[in-house]
Amino acid sequence: MNIKDLMAGENLPSLPGHYSNGRLEQVLRGGDFAVTAEIAPPDSADPEAVYRRAAMFDGAVDAINATDGSGANCHMSSMGVCSLLTRKGYSMVMQISCRDKNRIAIQGDVLGAAAMNVANMLCLSGDGVDTGDHPEAKPVFDLDSMTLLQVISKMRDKSEFMSGRKITKAPNVFLGAAANPFAEPIDYRAHRLAKKVVAGAQFVQTQYCFDLDVFREYMKRVVDLGLAEKVFILAGVGTMPSAPSALWIRKNIPGINIPDWVIKRLKDADNPKKEGGDICVEIMQQLKEIEGVSGIHVMAFKQEESVKDIVIRSGVLGDRKPWQPGD
Repeated sequence: MNIKDLMAGENLPSLPGHYSNGRLEQVLRGGDFAVTAEIAPPDSADPEAVYRRAAMFDGAVDAINATDGSGANCHMSSMGVCSLLTRKGYSMVMQISCRDKNRIAIQGDVLGAAAMNVANMLCLSGDGVDTGDHPEAKPVFDLDSMTLLQVISKMRDKSEFMSGRKITKAPNVFLGAAANPFAEPIDYRAHRLAKKVVAGAQFVQTQYCFDLDVFREYMKRVVDLGLAEKVFILAGVGTMPSAPSALWIRKNIPGINIPDWVIKRLKDADNPKKEGGDICVEIMQQLKEIEGVSGIHVMAFKQEESVKDIVIRSGVLGDRKPWQPGD
């Protein structure tokens, strides 16, 4: 696969044993430690705003997630961002939120995205509209993340819509899901992951992993259940710019457990933003050593410019350099 083929929009054949023609699946199935990151879609119709943000990740990540109305706030669509960046040769993960669309619209988006060589799709239920900037919006939730995995799996593997009607060219996609190892009840989290694997998840990106003791116990359960052999787990990491920011997130966003030691280091630091990056680097290095972890997913909201430096300093890529424009 090369840039000319991607820009030509041709549906290239997948490698034996692969479900897509995407680089992310190739990296993971090849045994390399993968790195993905999130791009925050702009509040703009300017494509240059998308290109500038993606360029910050060049040579440091294997795929880029385009968020889909994250936090129930309105931005450029995930489909729009993926359309722009696949034409440039980037490997994209299109996020699909069940909050905003019914099964007819979602299945149509899956076909459209696959036709544009979007090889990876992340299935999400979506945040409630009451948390975002349009609380008066009508939520859909015709499907949930589990059902969506089943629907797209059927489209790909059986060439059928949810209705049973045949699809003439199936979408060759690598399916992902989200996982939160830190949500209560903790002991149920690995079993919840097992249900998503049965539904069709092939890779998983987790919530922020700051509490490594809890995450290690989670991964031990995942390994003991045999799930690490069936799904690629990318552990979520991110930078905290200050102690007040970390405290606010810990208090207001369920399922993000930021230990006291992280807060203290940020509070005591002369340069909290730099300290947040150093903490992220240390966590990434430790996560790579945990059995069953196949990669890292970096979430640096409004701090995209820090991602490349953090990834390089962590050394998690080893000698490998991900694709960048011009390769």
